[in-house]
Parts: sequence; structure tokens; C-alpha cells
Amino acid sequence: MKIRTVEPIEVAAPAGELSSPWSATVALVRVTTETGAVGWGEAPTTLMTHPVLESIREVARFYEGRELHAHAAGLREFERYSFYRSRSMEATSALSAVDIACHDLLGHELGVPISTLLGGRIRDRVRAYSNGWYSDAIEPSEFATKARAMVRSGFRALKFDPFGDQYRTLSVEGLTRAVERVRAVRQAVGPDVDLLMEYHGRFLPEAAIRAGRALDEFKPAFMEEPVLPELADALVDFRRVVRTPVALGERLLHPADFESFLRRGLVDILQPDITNSGGFTYGREIAGVAAALGAPIAYHNAFGPIQTAATLQMDAVLPTFFLQESFEASWPEWKRSLVRGYAVEDGQFRIPDRPGLGIEVDERAVERFRSDAIDAVGPEPPWVIGGTWVRRPAAVRRSSGH
Repeated sequence: MKIRTVEPIEVAAPAGELSSPWSATVALVRVTTETGAVGWGEAPTTLMTHPVLESIREVARFYEGRELHAHAAGLREFERYSFYRSRSMEATSALSAVDIACHDLLGHELGVPISTLLGGRIRDRVRAYSNGWYSDAIEPSEFATKARAMVRSGFRALKFDPFGDQYRTLSVEGLTRAVERVRAVRQAVGPDVDLLMEYHGRFLPEAAIRAGRALDEFKPAFMEEPVLPELADALVDFRRVVRTPVALGERLLHPADFESFLRRGLVDILQPDITNSGGFTYGREIAGVAAALGAPIAYHNAFGPIQTAATLQMDAVLPTFFLQESFEASWPEWKRSLVRGYAVEDGQFRIPDRPGLGIEVDERAVERFRSDAIDAVGPEPPWVIGGTWVRRPAAVRRSSGH
């Protein structure tokens, strides 16, 4: 069975809905075989939507016309031709999306979930942590109110960024405000809920260390990307003086990158993203690195439902699984409508056991929200949860879907 077409597709929020920019578009790929069978994959966005879609067209040349069962040969050939692949998130994201779709097709052909192709599941459920829940929260009391609501819905782990508009440096006032927000959340949810600190990789080392030492008091489960990624070597100093474990990985693209970060003592908990680090093919290799070095894995998962479905299939087989990120409770309705087949219940995902990704993609919804829009920007950076730097009007908050 040969691969006939590899089609990049953008879907986006309908007109009039203002979401956080990173959540307003989804980059999909639809791989179709000569028999008409269809597999789905997804790639990241965040000011990358159009470049990634173009990269999918480049990757398509290495897959179209190839036997589905030989799809890995297309990946290896792309490796040889793509000169900047090891440092090009656009290239690895495109490759990841196509790899996910090919595994989806194989699972459907063989009548098994992708976890079976990966060696067989060792768990049926995974514990999730909620992200995105604190949109339109600026004051500590607003963080606390929203955190309590998430815990009431069943989550026992919450991730959030308490640093507001601080960037690179961290003022005394900025750190004080961050501490106040974290203290309010800890008091609201109690000691038995895991708090996860999101830095978004935006601080110089000195600022990150001051923040880390101040927030150690609240016993977070991890601190994510404390320093600017180009200054990652400073994480050695951060880990030396901050007690909380360091998590990162969404910007690492190759299994060798994960091995290097672990070997150099820069990270405790790995957070690969299946949509930019080589899909399932590299995912198996990353899992092997983590298992060999005893590193917990908490997959990054911030974009769309096909990403979640693919990530859950990896979670099912990970020997060092830790936690699974979930934005589902904060998604707008248009994004929920794209896929059926999985859900978050009482703070846990049940891993789909149907063939392939285990989901059903609503192609009518895909066509309804099909778009060629460019990613929105401002007034907050595109990686920010909406309304946490700049207070949004109430009408906008009601239409944001959060």
C-alpha cells in the first residue's frame, strides 16, 4: 500500500474569537494512501504555522509514492538531505507530523493502537496536570479562585506562570508579585496538589536563580525552563542552589539532545514534544535514553487534540512516565470539535485502545475551520496565556474560550 498524498492543513479559531495566539491555530497533516485510507498528524504552531506547513510540503517529497510499510526509509532519507534538520524546528515538526500520520495508518491497517506497534502498553491511564486554567488572572486572588475550580474538577496537579510581564531580568516587585501568586494558589489548593512552575525559558541566570530560591518554599514538583534556552549551560548553577527539580525539553529536537542535557546535568525531568521531536520514530529513541539514564518523562502537549492522542500512545509504553500536560479544560469549543475518542476524567486520561491514534477526526469540522490565517500577535507575546500580562476587556474574555 503506497502513500499517495501528504497534505498540510491549517485550522484556526473562527472570526471573532480571540484566543491566546499559541492556541488560535492548529497545523495538521493528512496522509492518504492509494487505497483511500487516511492517517492524521499534527505539528506545533506559535508563530510557526506557515513555515511548518511549507516544511510539510518539503517532507512530503520523501514519502509520497513510498510503500507505507517502508515509511521509516523516507524519514532516514530526509535526514540525509535536510542539512539543517538538527537545528530546524520547522523541519523536525513537519517530519514529526508525517511520522505520526504514518503510524496512525499502520495501526488502522493492522487493527491495533499505536502503543502495540511500540511494544505494548504498560498502563491504561495517566495522571494529568492542567495548564491554561489561569487565563485572565493577574491578581493572586484570581489565581487562587481559578486553581480551586481546577481542583474541584478533579486535577491534583496544576502548572502556571506566575511571573507576569517580567522578561530576562526580574525586578524586586516582579519577584514579590510572583511569590504572592504562588502563595495564594498553594493556600487555595492545600499541600497535596502538585504545583508546577512555568518560567517559559525567559530569564537570565541570576534572575532565574533568585526566583527559584524564592519559590522553593512552596515545594513545586518541578520548575520548567528557568533560563533562556541559549544559556542552558547555566542550569548547572541553577540546580546547584535551587532544590526543586528542573524540567525541559519542548525545544529539544533530537534524541542526542536529550542525552546531552542529561549527561551534562542540566535537567531532571524530560519534556519532549512528540510533534517536533520526530514523532514516534524518534520518540522510541528518546524513551530509550530516558530509561537508560533513569529520567522521568512528562510530555509537552500544548497545541491540539491529535497531538494529545499521539502523546497518550507514547505515555502508554514509557517506562519512566511522570505526568501528562493537559490544556483540554481550557480549550475553546472549535478545538474540542475536531476529534472524538479521548477525554480527561477526574484529572486522568484513559489511553485510547482503538486502532491507530484511537480517535475519530471530524473532517467536516476540519473543513469548517480550515484557514490560511497568519498567527496573531500582541499585546502579549504569543507564548503567554491570554490576559495574564495585560488585562483584557470582559467581552474578549467571554469569547476567548478559556
